[in-house]
Formats: sequence, C-alpha cells, structure tokens
Amino acid sequence: MRSVELFSGCGGLAMGLSRAGFHHELMVEWNENACSTLAHNKERRIAHVGGWPFRHTDVRDINWTGLQTVIDLVAGGPPCQPFSIGGKHGGNKDQRDMWPEAIRSVRELQPKALLFENVRGLTRPVFAEYLRWITTHLACPHITRHEDETHAQHLSRMESRFEEALYGITVIRANAADYGAPQKRHRVIFAGLRKDLGVELCIPPQTHSRERLLWDQWITGEYWVRHGLARPTSDAIEATDRRTINKLKTLSSPPSGAPWVTVRDALQGLGEPNGRNNHILQSGARVYPGHTGCPLDQPAKALKAGAHGVPGGENMMVRDDGSVRYFTVREAARLQGLPDDFEFPCSWTESMRQLGNAVPVQLAEFFGRMIHADLFATVNRQEAA
Repeated sequence: MRSVELFSGCGGLAMGLSRAGFHHELMVEWNENACSTLAHNKERRIAHVGGWPFRHTDVRDINWTGLQTVIDLVAGGPPCQPFSIGGKHGGNKDQRDMWPEAIRSVRELQPKALLFENVRGLTRPVFAEYLRWITTHLACPHITRHEDETHAQHLSRMESRFEEALYGITVIRANAADYGAPQKRHRVIFAGLRKDLGVELCIPPQTHSRERLLWDQWITGEYWVRHGLARPTSDAIEATDRRTINKLKTLSSPPSGAPWVTVRDALQGLGEPNGRNNHILQSGARVYPGHTGCPLDQPAKALKAGAHGVPGGENMMVRDDGSVRYFTVREAARLQGLPDDFEFPCSWTESMRQLGNAVPVQLAEFFGRMIHADLFATVNRQEAA
C-alpha cells in the first residue's frame, strides 16, 4: 500500500510503517542533519531505508496535488515543541506549528487513511480548543479557514457542517511501552479512515503491560532467571508497584499479553561501549535532584531532544552498582526500535536530538498494521460486493 510521510526526522515512523507493509511514495524532512542520517542509511541499503524516496525541503513548499498516484495513507509527526510540557507552550501561535500543513496534505491527497502522532501535552486543557480544531479539521479538510477567521470561528463553522465530514477520526492516548517499545513514551495518535470506504476503524488491544512485567519479576521470578541474575529482595520493589504486586498474588494465571520490555531487555547482548557502530561512551553523566536516570529493569523514561541540548536525566542509565552513564547513540537507537545496522553519522548531541524526536518503531508498526488491516477490509468488502 502506498504512503506519504511528512516530518520524517531520522525515520522511526517510516521504519514502523514500512514493516507494517506500506511503501513510501514520498517522505519530506526539512532538517539537514536528519536528512544526512536518512541519506547515509539509504546509501548503505539498510532494509526498508534503501527504497525511501525522501526529499530535503519544507512541507510548505510541496504541491501535493502533483503526486500522480493514489495514496492509501498520509502519516507524520508534526513538530511537538509548541505543545510539549518542556517547551514554551506557544501552541498554534508558535511558528513551528505545522498542523495546518498536515491537514493540507490530507486535503490535497485525499488518502484513504491518515495517521499522525504528537506529544500528550497537546491534550492538556490549555490546548483543548485547538485539539478540537485539529480533530475537526482532519475530519473536514475541505472546509478551509478564511484569512480573516480565527481558529474558534473556523471551528464553529466546521462543527455546524460536520455532516459533511470526509473522515472518521479517532484520538488515542498511547504509552509506547504498552506496544512493545522499551520506553515509557506517552503520545497522542490521530487515526482516521475515509468515510466513503464504509469501514470503521478497528483498534486492537495493547500488546504489553506493566502488570505482566511485575508478574514475571516478582511472582514467578522468570525475568531474573532469563537475565542470569539473582532475584533481588523485596526491598527493591518500588513503592508504587507494591499494591499491584499484592493484587497479582491473588491471580491463578498471569495477566494476558507480553511484559513491558525493559532497558535490560533492549540492550541485551550489546555490552559496554566499545567505540564502534555508534556505541561510544559519552562522559559527564551525573545525578542530582530530578535528574536520576533510567533503571535497567523498567522501560526507559522517554528520550528527550531538549530545546537547549540534551537534558541527561532521561538519557542516561542507572547501572547495577548504582553508577550512571549516558546512553550511547546505539543504545538509544535500540530504545527507539531502530536496527543495529542503522547508523547515525552526526555528533552524539545531534544524534540524540534526532532520536529524542523520533517515533518508536514498535508504536509506529502497531498502528501501521492496524490501518493496513482496516484498508484490507475495504478491499475484501469491495470484492464481495
């Protein structure tokens, strides 16, 4: 199935969608360093990446109607800084807000489906009206905003004509760890299908859970056996986990699904930094209040890009002896689900910025497969008619 992707970054979303069965007709990214990463891996013919037709340009300069093919999916992650908890909270007043461009691509390409993601900060009360505007405009991309019209006025006009909606839109709050990523990364997903297809969006259940991880760690102990470690004493149990563990002890069978993937799981077999393949030690990590790093036996905290460099607390690990060090680029790439042969030709700081902005591959693949299955349902329905 054919797809177009905006704001591709270093390729996390594209990798997940490629694994889900989508073929990219065009990818667009304006950041020069991210494009260097894409070009480097395309030249090396990394699986999926070798066929990516990416363009280094501003999405505002793209005429989507010039793409002479039927597009099944438009996807992308508009810049999150305007809505990030760690940003300046400018929202739609921030010049980096690219939601209008994401919606324009839907209007001009008229894809069968759409899939966009952003930070959960977009769901905060302060952005409630703008979130409604985004969701409503994705459903009604043909009802364009007039030059002299505020977002509120445009929203009111779209809602008064909502019977004309072209897409059914679902907003999903997702933790990447619940879908197999070794990272507690909370995102908001916008998924939609064109209404004339006659198929409702079917959202499968989450695949992984914290409860199953706690079962494997503290009920059966299988987790520690698998890693060749002695089972820690109960003193090591986080206070927030104790109540859940007590409930788990009353169960006769484990919770369904797979356990959350931990940092230790994700980095297994990689070893300590060896100076090769982006696995290079970066010095300077330290602990201070509010800056404590990621325990090995949980999914990592969300990797951060940082407006003024990499903050460090989220981007470092706490080793078994209690010492800390920064994740290497290779380790961070594993936490985002990128394969070990996917390389970053830039500096550690720039590479971590790209990784901090990336969509976890596992999250992208899950929702990509969801859309792919729903689109196949439309094919089967048409063939049966």
